Amino acid sequence: MKLARAIHLDDSDRNVFFSPARTGEWCLSGGFEFSDWSEADLTGKARQAFANGWLGLESFGRVTFVAITPIEESEYSELIESLCQHFVDVYGAPSLEAGRGVAMEELKFMADLCADHPENTLLAVQRELSEEGVRESYRAIEAPEAELDLVAMHGDVE
Repeated sequence: MKLARAIHLDDSDRNVFFSPARTGEWCLSGGFEFSDWSEADLTGKARQAFANGWLGLESFGRVTFVAITPIEESEYSELIESLCQHFVDVYGAPSLEAGRGVAMEELKFMADLCADHPENTLLAVQRELSEEGVRESYRAIEAPEAELDLVAMHGDVE
């Protein structure tokens, strides 16, 4: 099974998000956070999080890019429990059991999104508000194969 981890190509996420996700933490779309937002909510750093931020599942911060990587079943199970707790603590779910189905759906959606891409593929998300609510689209950026001469040093060692 594959899921996605936060990746930073530069320091820009520190400047554009209120709370940036940490490099390497597991992520999902997190569009549920914006389900009741309107145009009035889309200002400044909140707009950036809405427009193209993935949700980190440790810090619950945002990140612009995620990289697809394998996940162990035990880690996946831990993420379900962590997300259930987040739904209780932040969104007022009455119990862990009440949030479990939604947590499982969110993680399954992300796993399905990652399933058909090779490892190390980068994903970007883009959101917009529509008459029907939040619309998400995704872009995959495949990692190019590195040529040996791009990473190897040539010449004498002396």
